[in-house]
Amino acid sequence: MTPDVPAEAEEAAARAAKAAGVAVRELATLTELEAAIALFDEVWVPEAGNSSVRLDLLRALTKAGNYASGAYDLASGQLLGACVGFFGPPSHAELHSHIAGVRPAGLGRSVGFTLKVHQRAWCLRRGVRVIAWTYDPLIRRNAYFNLVKLGAEPVEYLRNFYGVMDDAINGGTETDRMLVHWELASAAAAQASAGSARPASFAAERERGAVVALRADDHGRPVRGPILADVGRRAVLVGVPADIEAMRLSDPELAAAWRSALRDALVPPLASGGRVTGFERAGWYVVSPGAGRGED
Repeated sequence: MTPDVPAEAEEAAARAAKAAGVAVRELATLTELEAAIALFDEVWVPEAGNSSVRLDLLRALTKAGNYASGAYDLASGQLLGACVGFFGPPSHAELHSHIAGVRPAGLGRSVGFTLKVHQRAWCLRRGVRVIAWTYDPLIRRNAYFNLVKLGAEPVEYLRNFYGVMDDAINGGTETDRMLVHWELASAAAAQASAGSARPASFAAERERGAVVALRADDHGRPVRGPILADVGRRAVLVGVPADIEAMRLSDPELAAAWRSALRDALVPPLASGGRVTGFERAGWYVVSPGAGRGED
């Protein structure tokens, strides 16, 4: 890592915080940690009697030197967003970002982006090379945020990773997740942190011969594309619905069908060496054969 990378990350974090109108700082006191847990519970709305994160665990994590931060509104001092992560094995020089959320009052201000850019700078100061986290691959806005706004790279599709979770976001369904790695010193991370997003283009990929492996029909049902013998030599386009969270409430069977269809469309190409190399905001993953970074 060159000496100017942490400095660039610090500058990017400062710019993002100023643009969002927040101050991001590490959380340490019980009062701060309780406020972060209340925020997470407001976002996820877990079952009665449960909480998104235990206070004693969060206290222990921060005491051990792990990451916990909050984004505070400059005008009111209100906590608008929070993020928590913990370290992986030392040889990996990796932080696993476990949970991040923004309450409704902070939406539309890039508070989530500001927290992640702060997390990147915090990690680079400590010699951490990679931040890993998981997200629901069916939630379109999350895929766009992680893959385009931040420039993170999907590395593994995880089936029912957390088990069934009965909260307002997961809706009592199986929790398939995409594991991503954010290479903090990469040009892609630096460009993304500076606000230079690079979304994919469905039309351009189709012109280059990409195959549509999954799409929605006129009624919002998943339609699988043909299994082609030469798919390993061409990019694959995999669609996701516009609002899977609303679908889980209005039509759980249809939502479950989308989960199954996405598994079938993404797992085989990833297992055979393909890499997700882009995402279009309209809801399309681009999976390229043999492209991207190899396994660590």
